[in-house]
Amino acid sequence: MKILGIGNAIVDVICKVDENFIAQNNLTKGTMKLIFDKNEFKNLFSNLKIEKTISGGSVANSIVGLSQLDNDVGFIGKVADDSLGHKYQEGLIKENVKYFYSKKKENIPTGTCLILITPDSERTMCTFLGIAGKINENDIKIETIKKSEIIFLEGYLWDEGEPKRAFEKAIFNSNKTAMTLSDQFCVERHKESFLNLVKEKLDITFANEGEIMSLINAKNFDDVIKFAKQIKKHIVITRGEKGAISIIKDEITEIGAKKNLQIKDLTGAGDLFAAGYLHGFINKLSKKDCLEKGTELSSKIIQQIGARF
Repeated sequence: MKILGIGNAIVDVICKVDENFIAQNNLTKGTMKLIFDKNEFKNLFSNLKIEKTISGGSVANSIVGLSQLDNDVGFIGKVADDSLGHKYQEGLIKENVKYFYSKKKENIPTGTCLILITPDSERTMCTFLGIAGKINENDIKIETIKKSEIIFLEGYLWDEGEPKRAFEKAIFNSNKTAMTLSDQFCVERHKESFLNLVKEKLDITFANEGEIMSLINAKNFDDVIKFAKQIKKHIVITRGEKGAISIIKDEITEIGAKKNLQIKDLTGAGDLFAAGYLHGFINKLSKKDCLEKGTELSSKIIQQIGARF
């Protein structure tokens, strides 16, 4: 395999809401809130009109994007042997993604993410991780890791205890490791661990401007450039309307954002950017072409509803 993704196996439930819904439910627009109480999640869910249901999860979206570009890819993510778990597996297999996880009867259901889209196309997510967040080192098979050129991880999956041990096992046995920092709240929760990963363990780090600035407590973007050059790694940063930039050791490559887009839903912009960039990287495209491919895919995905083509 070219790339093996390891991430939260989450079924995305897409709903349109107004600004009041966000305020009334004490949500912060544009971020992801983890909900641990099943009843709280059910109550939120019960007040919504569903637009679309799709097999999702950040890294899984990237892996499907890579498969659609004819790359040989796989995914490890934990689901329960329930109806959503079956749908999840079917969704990946249909997209020619090798799925390296055997479903089991679990006390906890398959994970679900409510994607709430406001009229300005911003998405606010409420995630009940379910069994997805219980991934452990036994779910990671060393031979599967070794058979892939790159493993791709998501910050959303990182947590102390079993998920952390699963991460460490995967990284220790990988040929190359890429990771997305996932979300600014995620970075705030795990700052010390993520900083150590970026400096010591990861070959490629994906982040948006807010996430990377939060990670290093940067005052401005020049601090980010300085940091990336100091650690001499491969950092890829999306900057919204300012475009995207890669910093590889001392070399900076930058491109602008695409203009005049009919934006419908920002869900999956970062996921598909990573897919395009990694496609370029594993197929040995130039640094600029990697950024261009990432930007092309992220620009397309935000002009439709949902994070899959």
